[in-house]
Formats: sequence, C-alpha cells, structure tokens
Amino acid sequence: MEKVLITGGGGFLGSRLAQSIKAKHPDARITLLDMAFPPGLDPQFTCMAGDVSSPEVLAKALGTDTDSVFHLAAVVSGGAEADFDLGYRVNLDGTRNLLEACRKLSKPAKMVYASSVAAFGGKLPDVLDDSTTPTPQTSYGTQKVIGEYLVADWTRKGMLDGRSLRLPTIVVRPGKPNLAASSFASGIIREPLNGVVSECPVPGDTGVWILSPKRVVEAFMHAYGLEGSAWPSSRVVNLPGITLSVREMIDAMGRVAGKASVDRVKFVDDARIQGIVKTWPVRFRTERALAMGFKADGNFDDVVRDYLATEGITAK
Repeated sequence: MEKVLITGGGGFLGSRLAQSIKAKHPDARITLLDMAFPPGLDPQFTCMAGDVSSPEVLAKALGTDTDSVFHLAAVVSGGAEADFDLGYRVNLDGTRNLLEACRKLSKPAKMVYASSVAAFGGKLPDVLDDSTTPTPQTSYGTQKVIGEYLVADWTRKGMLDGRSLRLPTIVVRPGKPNLAASSFASGIIREPLNGVVSECPVPGDTGVWILSPKRVVEAFMHAYGLEGSAWPSSRVVNLPGITLSVREMIDAMGRVAGKASVDRVKFVDDARIQGIVKTWPVRFRTERALAMGFKADGNFDDVVRDYLATEGITAK
C-alpha cells in the first residue's frame, strides 16, 4: 500500500480510515479527495478539494501511480432522493468516472467500494442472506447497486482489483446531522449524550441494522487485506451487524449514560423519512462475511461507550 486515494476523505469515516492506514502503513502516501475538509486534519495527508465526479479532478488526484483506492464519496440517501440529478451525477457518474480514471494507472489498483444495504428493498424475507437479490427502492440504493456491478465488471476485465462492502447504518456518527435518511439513528444517541434534545422521526419499534464506526473502518482495512482469491464467487459482501429497534438503542444509551439522556429524545413523526427507512432490511444472516473474517459489534452498550471515549465526552 504505497500511494492511496480516499474519496470522501473529508468525512469522518474517510479521515478515520486514513489514520488507520497510516498507523498500519507509516510509509503510505495518502490523498484525501472531497468537496471540503474540516479544520485540523493531519498535515501528513494530502487534501485535495474538488468535485469527486469530475474526470479532470479524479485524474489529478490519482496521478498515474496510485496503488489503492477507497471509494467512500457519495450523496447520501435522503440527499440522493431529494435531488435526483445530483445523486446520479455523483453516485453513478462519479463512480464510473473514477473507474475510467483507474484504467489509466500504470497498473490495476486495488479498490474498496462503500456500498449499502439500501441495495435491498420492497417485499423481502424476514431475514436476508447472501443469496437475496438486490431490489433497491430508492435512487441511492439503485446507484449503489449499479456501482457494485461496475466494480465487479472492471475487476473481471482485469482493469481493477475491486471489492464492494454493503454497509449497515453506521452508528454513532460524530458531528452534525446530514441528509442521510438514517441520520436519526446517530442523532438520537449523539445529541442526547451532548446535552441536546433530539427529534426521532420514526416510531420506537422501527428496526435498524447497525455497525459502529470502529467496526466499519476495520472492515475497510480487512477487505483491502484479503487476497483476490477470497472473493471467488462475488465481489460484494453484506457486512455483519446487529439488529436493534430504536427503543432498544435508546434504552442502551440510558444504561450507559443515565435517564437524563433518554429524556432528551422526542418522537416527532416524519413521513418522508419513514417512507425511505421502511424500505430497508433490518435482519441478515451474514455467513459469508463472517467466514471471511468480518466482525459485528458485540452489543450496543459498548458502541455508546466507544463513542463517548472516542469523542472525549462525559455524559451529561
């Protein structure tokens, strides 16, 4: 892993992934590509601001000698649903343009592509497994599935060594809420732990398939480290997670941080968010991912504790 490009590198997952790569590969030269960057990013990384769907920007970010690409950049679910053209430009055209730019590298790059369980929707079995056919019911899910097929085809043609990860809802995300329909899942934990009231747009019995930021960064690293022979039948894997209802998440927060945090969650129905979230699956059997060495979180109490420790927060 000599020269690395992380698209979406200005986001919290991209920046954490960069730190993880640097810790394991100190000599790696890492470029972060995003529209903007928060202050205080480590100066050992090259930060490049630009449109991740622009062929010119991508060519400059890759150069000719990039060895590894982690493609995290995307217009998130709610944003892609609200702005159809923007979602397709970034999530589909951007992925295709990135793959085209990779064709010009001096040798095929290894790519890890961040997909999503939004690949599934509609009438589904109670528990999905590795044989369940993707049937996305949102523009975001559709764009992600097409990206998976493109990564697989570029790999089949020997132009790339790609592997795609279908991510569960990532909780707890730090920072501010974003346009993802799943943003509430972090908000109902993050805001109360910071002493702020949070509005939950879905009922308490709504189920969510969850993976922590710590585990998803580990998954990116693990996917990268696997040999190509570990992906013989498919270049896509559903990552393992844990299924929880919103109420179970809030109860776990209460056990860790006390009743005051629970009291800061207010249920305020939002039909738009509910319409998107209800299309997403919440229970998986991930036998293939577990056999490949990917791991889920043990329980949500520890996810809450890890968020508090990582962010240096004392529960209020």
